[in-house]
Amino acid sequence: MIRLSAGIAALAAVAPVALAQGFPTKPVHVVVPFPPGGVDVVARPIVTRMSESLGRPVIMENRAGANGIIGSELVMRAAPDGYTLLVTTSSTLVTSRFLSKNVPFHPQKDFTPVGAMYESVQIVAVRAVLPVSSLKELVDYAKRNPGKLTYASSGIGSAFHMLGETFKQVAGVDILHVPYKGTGPVAVAIVAGQVDMAFPSFGNLAGNVGKVKVLAVTDAKRYAKYPDIPTLAEAVPGVRRTPGWIALFGPAGMQRPVIGRINAAMLAALRSPEIKDVLARNDSVDIGGTPEDLAVLVSDGLEIAADQVQKIGLKPE
Repeated sequence: MIRLSAGIAALAAVAPVALAQGFPTKPVHVVVPFPPGGVDVVARPIVTRMSESLGRPVIMENRAGANGIIGSELVMRAAPDGYTLLVTTSSTLVTSRFLSKNVPFHPQKDFTPVGAMYESVQIVAVRAVLPVSSLKELVDYAKRNPGKLTYASSGIGSAFHMLGETFKQVAGVDILHVPYKGTGPVAVAIVAGQVDMAFPSFGNLAGNVGKVKVLAVTDAKRYAKYPDIPTLAEAVPGVRRTPGWIALFGPAGMQRPVIGRINAAMLAALRSPEIKDVLARNDSVDIGGTPEDLAVLVSDGLEIAADQVQKIGLKPE
């Protein structure tokens, strides 16, 4: 009996190592829960590059809807074997808990953090014909025209919804929220002049930056590439945005060796010259790091979002 127990214990110790060495044996599917033209512009090359380290195809699929909730729930319910993963935003996993009713998952209980990928430089943009050229002029114009301006977000419960409502409260203006189904459609809307204001990234706008007026960056400090563009906080002190990272998750219950294998493939992709070029061209910054680092980002994001919601009195929609 003692020998049998010892044998079972030895097998249990070897099993995780064998699992990691054998993974993957088939293609890995990565869900991005937004329409094409947004997150996947940068995330898709990273995910595709991970195939080199894993030795199997890594395939990205768009499953859009409800600010990323539909695709995220699909991954949440998948087997925790590493073959179904999620690339999503802080909006979907963090902010939506405070601004959307009946979110069917909890970011810390229902998902396994694998690793943070990158963060894009977000901006305050207005349509080209709006008669303002600075944030101060925008605030003044909005106060003279209460309820007549619109701002776009990537969906109810998104970080951009939170930022828009925070901006309204701190600046003392009344601007109508218009939710879209992702950052790609938001960029199209602001370039086409369908909304007055939005918070896209430089990467979302791609070659259309000159077709809108960029009034500010939403980061805490100015962006080195465009140092003349002020920060949002410079013009409207008190506005604090929730972190806007894009990261890789799996269903809850994934085994540590498999998590480590996928994380290593992601980090190798981020270090490659090809992906560094993709990030630079899309004005995005590599985050990288361990699963534990991502867990901290989620925890911090929840704390920041809870504080903002309490301060501005937002209610779930």
